[in-house]
Amino acid sequence: MPVIAGLVPATDVFYCSAVAGKVLDGRNTPAMTPEEFGPTMKFLDTAKVYIRSGDGGAGCVSFRREKFIEFGGPDGGDGGKGGDVWVECAEGLNTLIDYRYQQHFKAKTGMHGMGRNRAGGKGADVVLKVPVGTEILDAETEELIADMTELGQRLRIAKGGNGGFGNLHFVSSTNRTPTRANPGLPGEERWIILRLKLIADAGLVGLPNAGKSTFLAATTAAKPKIADYPFTTLHPGLGVVRVHGREFVLADIPGLIEGAHEGHGLGDRFLGHVERCSVLLHLVDATGEHAGKDYKIVRHEIEAYGEGLADKPEIIALSKVDSVDPETLKKQLERLKRATKQKPLLLSAVSGAGVPEALQALMNVIEKTRSEEKPSRPTQGWQP
Repeated sequence: MPVIAGLVPATDVFYCSAVAGKVLDGRNTPAMTPEEFGPTMKFLDTAKVYIRSGDGGAGCVSFRREKFIEFGGPDGGDGGKGGDVWVECAEGLNTLIDYRYQQHFKAKTGMHGMGRNRAGGKGADVVLKVPVGTEILDAETEELIADMTELGQRLRIAKGGNGGFGNLHFVSSTNRTPTRANPGLPGEERWIILRLKLIADAGLVGLPNAGKSTFLAATTAAKPKIADYPFTTLHPGLGVVRVHGREFVLADIPGLIEGAHEGHGLGDRFLGHVERCSVLLHLVDATGEHAGKDYKIVRHEIEAYGEGLADKPEIIALSKVDSVDPETLKKQLERLKRATKQKPLLLSAVSGAGVPEALQALMNVIEKTRSEEKPSRPTQGWQP
């Protein structure tokens, strides 16, 4: 079976051919480039989707006609309700990649009413399954419609149209044989934006190559890509950290560079994945040129992003301390102290030095936040 560029086999259902670096589908229209089959397709955190609920079925105009039965009268049934559009948080999903290939979702129209007083059936619903942490926004106004934060949470975002009345509904004392029926009401349609924000307790931020992915791999079972060049991490990653029998979720996002809020590098849109975090762990590379300036660059980008990130608790750590000599380490530590006006932690994810202290500091902030968010039990009065 022939394979083109090692991508997909040629079959009777789908075939592709390489023309000028593009992959063409069976209609000879440009499809995806070979690079798009790589890691960039694995994670999609934003999608624009068109939804439309079903129209209601029309009512029926019918009269009963049977032998030996006098004055049969009207017996037209009502139309069925149109299908709804629902959004549901599903287990096992961590990306919106499914909505890369299909962006239009339409519920079914309700069945029309029939004679013999038979009502039409309801149209089939459409269910959009999304990962936990997905926000739903109106595409035109960017107004937040819903925030799906719990597994199994289900929300109707487009209601189907009601079915029309059949002529039986219009029988009255003065109109015994109505000859009219109502059409079904139209469904709702709109464009929505699905935006995924990972649900994590703590987030890693810093410049590219600050050791964030190495820290995630050393403290969790996650296996992010690690290399000695910038922007190794192209999409966020999650891992579960265990500290003295307690657990929290740690998120790693691609590195920020100067001007990220203006679109430089990978931009700052990945900061949305640490909006829900209780605390940020800011890693500053000890092997960099100036630890204080590196900290200020990332801090400026966080403040430019907004959304309350700058107000979150921040734990600052100087990473890769095993890669520099004591004199350089002392100089970088002093620079970072002056920039942050606090004493930073010293750690090395490779050797493990300082890692337990950093995890314990994160756990303390997370537990404090959890205790504040936990609703207090109302005191019940005395009852006989």
